[in-house]
Amino acid sequence: MTYCAALKMNDHLIFMSDTRTNAGVDNISKFRKMFTWSNPGERVITVMTAGNLATTQAVISLLDERSKAPDDRDPTILQVPTLFQAARLIADTLNEVVGAHADECQDAEAAFRATLIMGGQIDGMEPRLFLIYPEGNFIEASAETPFFQIGETKYGRPIILRAFDPAMTVEQALRLLCVSFDSTLRANLSVGMPLDVHVYEGGSLEQGPQFRIDETNPAFSAISKGWGDSLKLALDGLPEFNTPSR
Repeated sequence: MTYCAALKMNDHLIFMSDTRTNAGVDNISKFRKMFTWSNPGERVITVMTAGNLATTQAVISLLDERSKAPDDRDPTILQVPTLFQAARLIADTLNEVVGAHADECQDAEAAFRATLIMGGQIDGMEPRLFLIYPEGNFIEASAETPFFQIGETKYGRPIILRAFDPAMTVEQALRLLCVSFDSTLRANLSVGMPLDVHVYEGGSLEQGPQFRIDETNPAFSAISKGWGDSLKLALDGLPEFNTPSR
């Protein structure tokens, strides 16, 4: 399982992903799920993946190989003129990978499903964020839906829904994501640390800070403990629910 989340803020895009893959309790591994392509000064594109590992690795490998050996007939992820075209290219590549296994078994398409988040900026255009579905279609983040999640989303979604504000600072947004991921880590063992982070500053057209949060990170540990303590205090401050009398 996987948990990835991306926030579209007023001045930044923030991406966070876990690194655990789970093929049973005796087969747990760590794989990177966040990937970035850039031409400094011209474009930065980050992709996060969830779903069948073989599918997502094949999609990323094809995108990367083709970006390094471009074909004049088909623009690569480093050549498409817009991020909409980048989303369509990624969706087409996903369909290509899944289609290659379509004849292997009746349920191949379902078995090789994957979902991706893609965001970034191309020179002369605004930063954009897209969610690419397993079927190959996609949607774009908007003022009404300024964040996307993929994978094991249900545990970490409520805190983002209640607290996210595109005008918050990067530090506040990272704290919010840490709480969201901490809730997911505690509820589902198939999501695990370390966590990968990319903070992209709109207009910079350069890769922003990219770093990894592991189990020993003091800031994450402090946020996790503080959130747990705050929840207990909030619960104690609520009115008691009295059993109705007969």
